[in-house]
Amino acid sequence: MNLKTKLFIFTYNKATLMEKRCRYICGIDEAGRGPLAGPVVVASVIFRENNTIEGVRDSKKLSEKHRELLYEEIIKNCIDFKIETIDNKTIDKINILNATMLGMEKCLTKLININFKLFIDGNYFKLRNGIHKKYDFETVIGGDDKIFEISCASILAKVTRDRLMVEFDKAYPKYNFAKHKGYGTKMHIEKIREFGLCEIHRETFCRKFLQLSF
Repeated sequence: MNLKTKLFIFTYNKATLMEKRCRYICGIDEAGRGPLAGPVVVASVIFRENNTIEGVRDSKKLSEKHRELLYEEIIKNCIDFKIETIDNKTIDKINILNATMLGMEKCLTKLININFKLFIDGNYFKLRNGIHKKYDFETVIGGDDKIFEISCASILAKVTRDRLMVEFDKAYPKYNFAKHKGYGTKMHIEKIREFGLCEIHRETFCRKFLQLSF
């Protein structure tokens, strides 16, 4: 991808901001929808329009060291940010999609009260009681590698979740959470079959590995 293409992608649909007089842009994204254990983490971040930080892109395409460095730069340079975690028990109770939407709702309602254009990674955004209708929003498939503010939110969410999983590894060392971060790797599945589930496992995600009945 050349520089011209990158610049085009990161200014995706922002021409409309001038028409609507939105000086601020908010990106929102999550980390941890797919793992067998741990929370889903949602992050939202607001920047002035046309703000950039060198090296920012989809968190999954960055090294852990680079994500950690960018995390600090994002926090330092943004207008405001919020990070919310929704635990495994809630995920089991209301399902992962609703848990993700709940995290987004909590993030957005706690942000500074300014007018902003909202970009969400994916193709779905619907909050309880129609709250989403109050926002000027747009969903963008693959937005975590197209929209600067979504990329920043992706990094905040990913770094936060990885840090949490490292802490969980200390509490439940036999599962090696620090290594696989709760994802369904061969090692993790073998540990589940050997030791059963611990307090942070998502039962609804793990049933096929233990043939559990719910």
